[in-house]
Amino acid sequence: MDRNIIELVGLTKQYGSFTAVDQLNLTIKKGEIFGLLGPNGAGKSTTILMMLGLTEPASGSVRVCGINSTTNPIEVKRRVGYLPEDVGFYDDLTGLENLVFTARLNNMSNKTAVEKSRKLMVRVGLTDAMNKKAGKYSRGMRQRLGLADVLIKNPEVIILDEPTLGIDPTGVKEFLELIMKLSKEEGLTVLISSHHLHQVQQICDRVGLFINGKLIAEGDIATLSQKLFSNEPYMIEAGVILSSKDETDNSATVTKVSDMLKDISGVINVRTENNILYIGCSRDVTPDIARKIVESGNGLNYLVKKEYGLDDIYNRYFEGGNNHE
Repeated sequence: MDRNIIELVGLTKQYGSFTAVDQLNLTIKKGEIFGLLGPNGAGKSTTILMMLGLTEPASGSVRVCGINSTTNPIEVKRRVGYLPEDVGFYDDLTGLENLVFTARLNNMSNKTAVEKSRKLMVRVGLTDAMNKKAGKYSRGMRQRLGLADVLIKNPEVIILDEPTLGIDPTGVKEFLELIMKLSKEEGLTVLISSHHLHQVQQICDRVGLFINGKLIAEGDIATLSQKLFSNEPYMIEAGVILSSKDETDNSATVTKVSDMLKDISGVINVRTENNILYIGCSRDVTPDIARKIVESGNGLNYLVKKEYGLDDIYNRYFEGGNNHE
């Protein structure tokens, strides 16, 4: 991954007085899986349309595979496969016939089109549904067929807009694993636009958080987590079994344990909820915490070191609006 295959510089799109995309700067490297994340209406789909040359920016530039999407959109479309949120097929044709039709539109001979379509149907896990009418496909099957459809022309980049919408959990897992496998084996660059954070976190090398047309943060999960939670990079949750059986003593006991933990070097703060302690730390002091709790004469039910995920990062950014720019 040493070459930028997508480059957006100062990209801006306006509809009248409304700014859909505002001064967007972003680079995505070859072979990378990048997640463009944000709520509906954030500007993700508009950005994709500009990448594909389907709408022109008000200002700024967009290059895909080294080609200017605004001035040479046809050449970009030859190199990019695009799976929209609601993919359409001819429902009265079989899955295989739909693929062959796309292949023929890409100037393949009928023999080559059939051979390649069959191979792709197998590749995306639709071997047993080749001769089934597309109108009878489930949502997950249609997305798999859509993936085969974008791969028919051997793209360098595939762009997926909300690809897991409406798919059951098992189907989502299988679909995302398929994306990862294709990216690694084919060297494909993948851009996924989504608001399903947990799903995207599973496969993306980097993510970008998008709101009100602005990219407010981008990077891998670890980098974003370190930036946002730099004061408390470690959060440790401890379930305490109190030694006292007297409910009136519980509050005092918890406070005492909390104060003991604050004396540990590296502990920044401690908050309590029922008999659970949430300990913010500057470094991993899990063994020291366990020892202090046991030495206090109380029991330790469990001890968990929390890793900040995309949900935490997303919520931390958006709870403060644009204050994190």
